Amino acid sequence: MELLVTIFLVVLTLFVAMVFYYEHPTAKIPPGFSERKKLYAFHYIMNFGFGMAIVLEKLGIMSEVSFIRTVMDGIPPPKDKHLIITDLVFEKVEVRLYQPKTSTTGQRRGVLYFHGGVGRFGSIRAYERTCRYLSRKTNSVVVSVGYRLAPEYPYPTQFQDCLTATIHFMKTAQDYGVDPSRIIVCGDSSGGTITAAVAQALVNRRDVPKLRAQILIYPFLQAADFDLPSYQQNAKIPVLIRERTIILGLKYLNKDLSAVNTLLKGTHVSAERRQKYQKWLSADNIPHEFKTRGYTPPGPAPYSEELYKLAKPFLEPLFSPLLCEDSVIAQLPETFILTCEYDVLRDDGLLYKKRLEDHGIKVTLCHLEEGFHGTIFLAAYGKVVTFQSGIKGLEKITKFLRLM
Repeated sequence: MELLVTIFLVVLTLFVAMVFYYEHPTAKIPPGFSERKKLYAFHYIMNFGFGMAIVLEKLGIMSEVSFIRTVMDGIPPPKDKHLIITDLVFEKVEVRLYQPKTSTTGQRRGVLYFHGGVGRFGSIRAYERTCRYLSRKTNSVVVSVGYRLAPEYPYPTQFQDCLTATIHFMKTAQDYGVDPSRIIVCGDSSGGTITAAVAQALVNRRDVPKLRAQILIYPFLQAADFDLPSYQQNAKIPVLIRERTIILGLKYLNKDLSAVNTLLKGTHVSAERRQKYQKWLSADNIPHEFKTRGYTPPGPAPYSEELYKLAKPFLEPLFSPLLCEDSVIAQLPETFILTCEYDVLRDDGLLYKKRLEDHGIKVTLCHLEEGFHGTIFLAAYGKVVTFQSGIKGLEKITKFLRLM
């Protein structure tokens, strides 16, 4: 019996691998990319993982989200002799606190980290290495927020948990040796979305100190235009291909996946809204050097009221922080934005940079010429999966934090 089960699993594995190899042969890696083979291998493994998750769910063995969460969590690193690591609860939100053991004069800076994963994946454990690295290298108290995930806890629970944890930490910062005036919020990918939304939610609060800064690592910042130069240029470049971006967003909001193609065309945005967004969300605001790999301005898309009703949450500032009103943008703290050349979300970061600077906000941009979506997450792991772009990006982030 055990032999039959083993044979079945081997055959299943090979089947899934073959299916997803042939389903995604169009993935394109730039010819001049210096770590081309490694990126292709990583992309193939990711496709295999997503495929395996779907098959296991259909067989009733394990749900798709459970499988991907398990894979992302991986094997936890060994104990860290340089840090005191404590699991706590901030107003019913699970967090993990990282405190350097080294002595220091005065209070440390505090960093709240919101992990990526499109609101459905990721965890404190998955980002253990990243948060340890930031705490050690910057002598900071880092708080990794274990916000609840969809679909068990529907959107916007994820934002609410992060905001709750942030406010609690800001009010009790001194209990952890943190200067309340030196608190930074930070996140990658969808965690960057949450970071931007939390920073916006705090600007008018008078019961907590002002944030010192926000760090947005290849953030998703708008769902109104999926035809920006970066979306066109990187549509088939690993790891976050264009169609997958929309599919993951629809799954996060528990929406009908059949809307993918019409969303890509922008039929959920009316002419009136498009006109309003034009000053913030236009390819004209993106520097010319980011269009040299090709860009064709899209024609007008027919508006669908039905699709707008389906996608309405996509256009709310909570989901698309780039679409927030000027009165809020003008009060945001100093900002660090990391973008990657080979990432569909690149232009979200570039557009947000311009919008912030137009309102007098100081912005530090770190653009990784060979960067791709997820490279920072991988940077804290061993040489086998680490890319040079991720190492460079982490160094830039730590350098910025040390100045705060």
